[in-house]
Amino acid sequence: MPDATTPRRACSGTPSRGLGSASVSWSNWAGNVRCEPRVCIDAASEAEVVAALREAERAGLAVRVAGSGHSFSPLVATDGLLLTLDGLAGIARHEPERGHVWVRAGTTLHALGPALHALGLALENLGDVDVQALGGALATGTHGTGRTLPSLSARVSGLRLLLADGSLRVLREEDEPGLLAAARVSLGALGVVTAARLDCVPAYRLHERVERMPIDACLASLEQRIMANRHFEFFWYPGRDLAETKTIQPTTLPPEAVAGRKYERIGWSHLILPSERTLRFVEVEYALPAAAGPDCFRAVRERMQSRHTEVAWPVEYRCLRSDDAWLSTAHGRETVTLSLHQGAELPWQDFFADLEPLLQAHGGRPHWGKRHSLGAEALAQLYPRFADFQRLRADFDPCGRFLNEHLRGLFAA
Repeated sequence: MPDATTPRRACSGTPSRGLGSASVSWSNWAGNVRCEPRVCIDAASEAEVVAALREAERAGLAVRVAGSGHSFSPLVATDGLLLTLDGLAGIARHEPERGHVWVRAGTTLHALGPALHALGLALENLGDVDVQALGGALATGTHGTGRTLPSLSARVSGLRLLLADGSLRVLREEDEPGLLAAARVSLGALGVVTAARLDCVPAYRLHERVERMPIDACLASLEQRIMANRHFEFFWYPGRDLAETKTIQPTTLPPEAVAGRKYERIGWSHLILPSERTLRFVEVEYALPAAAGPDCFRAVRERMQSRHTEVAWPVEYRCLRSDDAWLSTAHGRETVTLSLHQGAELPWQDFFADLEPLLQAHGGRPHWGKRHSLGAEALAQLYPRFADFQRLRADFDPCGRFLNEHLRGLFAA
């Protein structure tokens, strides 16, 4: 399909017998989402993305963009054109007078940390893992923890967005703040984001402390811990009914200050905030009104102890500041997130199906990159700007070039 100016390669996973055939395959990190796109293209420049989009338009193919594949929902799955941006990576431009850095969308968060550090900068926050590509992390509303800290997308002050016909829209907060609020978290449904302007902060060190305690003791001091620390979260291990708490605070001390302490460490933020996840899992996460967090957790705990004693994977409890992105799970409200996990090789469908109604009953909004069962009608009740986004999506992509079956269900398109 693509001409000679467009690089092509087979998708990760099963080897392809030919780029133009349906034998090309792709799977996500957990292995729970698989697809067979007609063709995969790895673009290393905006010009190559434009060429791919125009070829897809001529061939009548849907287009989806794959990052690192760390989403558990079928956002990427397509039988059309699967576009990857691995070659479109790195820092494109530094604007030191404002602390802005334009970063190409294929850059992984893991690579971005050291690149920003070399400029004396850092991201304000990071999530649990840093394997995601920047474009995917922003599009799905990836976040970390901390009551004063919003999702990564809230610190986006500009986007370069290629539409289905290959035309470029450059959105900047100073020019089109409302439109940027819509595009910050878009699920890839508006177009292909090729770069984002990030508002960064000066590089900083963090001091992490990990502690295990009975879950009831953790819950008794939960609000105090959240209020007193820049970052706080806990993992509840159901088999032992224990909480593993993680407290992280800024510090000017060197790493040597905690040398020899088993459950403490100090380092630059991009080294402390992410954790390494080597075991593969599937996940459900809902974002709740902050006040509902403790009661919802207690309901989850009770149901898991009574019905799902076979599940050993932990439940994660984090907090998140409100923001204004139309599809942000923290849109307009202070937020607590609850995440349920199960090993990727184990049965997870019945477990998630039984617990998801509890999360919904407490006003939860599902994380876009994780498993959930909600469609357009239910989502419209959870997001005040949902209908506005539906109209904007139809305006930006009237032919539905960037839709797949999953997204059509989400947006009733």
